[in-house]
Amino acid sequence: MRKIVGTLVGLLAMGTVLAQGHSSSYTKDYQREALAMFRDLVAMRTAAGHTKVPGMAAYLADRFRQGGFDDEDIHIIPHTVESGEAVASLVVRYRGNGLANKKPILLLAHMDVVDAIRSDWERDPFTLIEDDGFFFGRGTLDNKTGIAMLTTTFLRLQREGFTPTRDLIIAFTGDEETTMETIRSLVTEHRALVDAEFVLNTDAGGGYRDHDHDAVAYLLQAAEKTYITYELTIRNPGGHSSRPRADNAIYELATVLKNIEAYRFPIRVNEVSKGYFREMSSLVDGELGEAMAAFAQNPGDEDAQAVLEAHPGEVGATRTTCIATMLAAGHAENALPQTATATVNCRIFPGIPEADVRAQLAQVAGNPELEIRVVYEPMEGPMSSLREDVTSAVSDAANAFYGTVPLVPYMEAGATDSLHTRLAGMPSYGVSGLFMRQEDMFAHGLNERVPVDSFFNALDYWHQVLTELGSEQAR
Repeated sequence: MRKIVGTLVGLLAMGTVLAQGHSSSYTKDYQREALAMFRDLVAMRTAAGHTKVPGMAAYLADRFRQGGFDDEDIHIIPHTVESGEAVASLVVRYRGNGLANKKPILLLAHMDVVDAIRSDWERDPFTLIEDDGFFFGRGTLDNKTGIAMLTTTFLRLQREGFTPTRDLIIAFTGDEETTMETIRSLVTEHRALVDAEFVLNTDAGGGYRDHDHDAVAYLLQAAEKTYITYELTIRNPGGHSSRPRADNAIYELATVLKNIEAYRFPIRVNEVSKGYFREMSSLVDGELGEAMAAFAQNPGDEDAQAVLEAHPGEVGATRTTCIATMLAAGHAENALPQTATATVNCRIFPGIPEADVRAQLAQVAGNPELEIRVVYEPMEGPMSSLREDVTSAVSDAANAFYGTVPLVPYMEAGATDSLHTRLAGMPSYGVSGLFMRQEDMFAHGLNERVPVDSFFNALDYWHQVLTELGSEQAR
């Protein structure tokens, strides 16, 4: 069991349903509205190559119009990405009365998903399926819950007659999982539509639950690693498959990849990552909690490093990582390969130059004939300093449904649209309303899911956050 935070009895007394909950327990109009919308969103295969993003943007725009938002405040922005596919962004402005005398708050989520192959999944990935206390489906976690949360909350607040003291702006992007062109376009070409004092992103952060589904902490994303992809290629003249040669491109590339697999980039820490491990060490039981404490005290502790390395949810905060994700080789079954290419995705610890990582990969690969190509120019975003108004609002909302849990800032190992809003000068925070266990995190993987109770609690979480931040007065 966890070391702190209320008991199971206390949570039940607050009306919190744990992972055994069922959607039939949630009967309020806005809850059923959110669930129906969630089903529709998951059914749209908005992965790259399927051209479904513009349709989702149109669907959502219609929901906002039906909910009373004026056409002048609803903007579908078409965009053609580098691959030639048509995508889109959707921007919706909730007009305030200006009493706060502050710039708007920007709210982010992304409509696109990583693709899923039906034959690999236990359930149809593009049908929302409820089972064993979870909603299953591609995008349930990343990031169609965010779309459903923000849309339903805007519609609910509008029906309630809520008038914020500053404008609230939703921006739904269309290619976060690939090249992030739509968010870049929004903060440059369409800056007037999305300009804000700060940004709240549904695509990161959220509650940390232990193995028993009890809430342990609320994690707020304030920084993220640099995302970059390389193509590693081996070439040779090839030939007939009946006449093997020693320098087979596939075998050579396989050796390169095994060398990279065996390499570990140096341990790195910054104030955010060290603070994260220090705070979480008192909240997480067993070997992992002990390793967090030891690492925070001495990042050079190899035993602590080994424990953190064994936990995918933690290793990204300790070092740069480079992982092979795709392969392409050969041109015919009866010919020796003339080329073999691997895609290697790296998440670079903040402050480390990309050129240093590329040079290290070349050295570790151990093959002077290896070609390394940067797929696209990387960008490194700054850390966002914590704001009292944001930390107070999200803490109040989390505590309302999960008991008193500490707020812990952290550095995201993945990449989000917040990179580009931070680069545009808007402090950005990952503040998802979902509370989940590490072992239930299947974003980009098989059988992606979110807990039923957490989905519905997140609706009220966002309602409270936007009501609190949207009611601030001028100072």
